[in-house]
Amino acid sequence: MSKESENIQSEDSRKEDGMSESIVPSNEAVDWKEQTPVAEGNIIDTLGEVPYDYAGFWMRFWAYLADLIIVSSVNRILIYPVLRILDVPLHESSIFSTVNICTAVTFYLYFVLMTLFLKQTLGKMIFGLKVVPINKERLTWDTVLFREWIGRFISASFIILYALVAFLPKKQGIHDLFADTTVVHDR
Repeated sequence: MSKESENIQSEDSRKEDGMSESIVPSNEAVDWKEQTPVAEGNIIDTLGEVPYDYAGFWMRFWAYLADLIIVSSVNRILIYPVLRILDVPLHESSIFSTVNICTAVTFYLYFVLMTLFLKQTLGKMIFGLKVVPINKERLTWDTVLFREWIGRFISASFIILYALVAFLPKKQGIHDLFADTTVVHDR
């Protein structure tokens, strides 16, 4: 058998097996800018940007609950014993009591510093989430302070605003909209 007849036979056998010589036919152009749907209806752009899988309401809820457990544990292990040693009452009803101010400072320092330096809190680490800026390269002090301090204060004042995460396309809460950030699954 000649070399040419062997090539023709191998081509015929590939066609019979349903195999093609090339993955992409030469007469069809591939559009690399095409947007591809991902799980949960999220859209990713395959050119230029890192593909994000936005974290939904329930994942963020469980991560926030874990963070609250961590912050309250830190308060009970570190802050409360120090206040007891200093003979500061732990059960005052004033909003500006020493214990309320100390626990609020712990809460905000935890969220601001963890988000700024690690892009995620311990709760987000547990659930594989991280905060990313939408229009910037990295998180800045003003972005994080605005997101974690002012945005959370507004969201906490109107609890229903946390539900926006379930309905917005990039799964952003009101504090994310203000700071131009979102929470994504960490890969």
